[in-house]
Amino acid sequence: MPQYRHELKYRIMPMQMHLLAARLSAVMKPDSHARADGTYLIRSLYFDNPEDRALKEKTLGISRREKFRIRYYNLDPTFIRLEKKSKINRLTEKVTAPLTEEDCRRILCGDTAFLANADVPLLREFFAKQQLYGLEPKAVVDYTRRTFVCPIADTRVTLDYNIRTGIRETDFLNTALPTVPCDAAESEPVCILEVKYNEFLPGHIAALLQCDHVRLAPFSKYEISRRYD
Repeated sequence: MPQYRHELKYRIMPMQMHLLAARLSAVMKPDSHARADGTYLIRSLYFDNPEDRALKEKTLGISRREKFRIRYYNLDPTFIRLEKKSKINRLTEKVTAPLTEEDCRRILCGDTAFLANADVPLLREFFAKQQLYGLEPKAVVDYTRRTFVCPIADTRVTLDYNIRTGIRETDFLNTALPTVPCDAAESEPVCILEVKYNEFLPGHIAALLQCDHVRLAPFSKYEISRRYD
C-alpha cells in the first residue's frame, strides 16, 4: 500500500536559512546521521530515458510522475541505496532498496540483468522499467543538507544548499569527481527549505517556519543540475 506524505518546498535566502536553523534547533532534534556540525553531504545519481522523460514531466508540471536515483552519503559508498520517488501533486512516496558497491558498479556499466530476479521488488521494478524505457544515468548531484526531525506526524524539515552538478559526468562512485555550482548563474545562492509530514504539520513547527517573502516554489535538484546540458 503506497505511503504518501505531504512535501512542501520553498526557495529561501541564505540569511533565512540560518534564521530557520536557529529556530528549529530549539524545538526539533537533528538527524541522527548528521556529522558534528549537524549537516551531511548527499550525492545522487538520477536516471532518465534518452528523451529525458522525467526531466520534461517535471518541467511541464505533470501531476503524476516518478523518478529513479541512486544515493549515498558523505561520500561513503558502504551505504548505497536505490530510490524511487513518486509524486501526485504535493504528495510524495519514496521507496528504497539497498545496493552493494559492486551492484552499483554493475548498474553504472549497464549490467542490470542480475536485478531481474532480485528478492527486493523495487530492484525488479527498476530493471523492468530500465528495459522498457531505456533508463540510463543522467546527472550526478551533490548538496549539503541539514535536517530536523519531530516524531509528531513524522515531520522532517530539511535545509539544502551548495547544490552542485557533475554536468555530463556520471562517475557516481568517484569521490574526486569535479562538480560545479548549479546556482553559478543566479543572483544569490540557491537554498531550499523542504517540509515533509504525514497527516498534518504540527502547529508549533508551522509557526517557526514563517518568514517574510517566502512562497511555495516547485523545485527539482535534478532539473537545475541539467541546466548546463
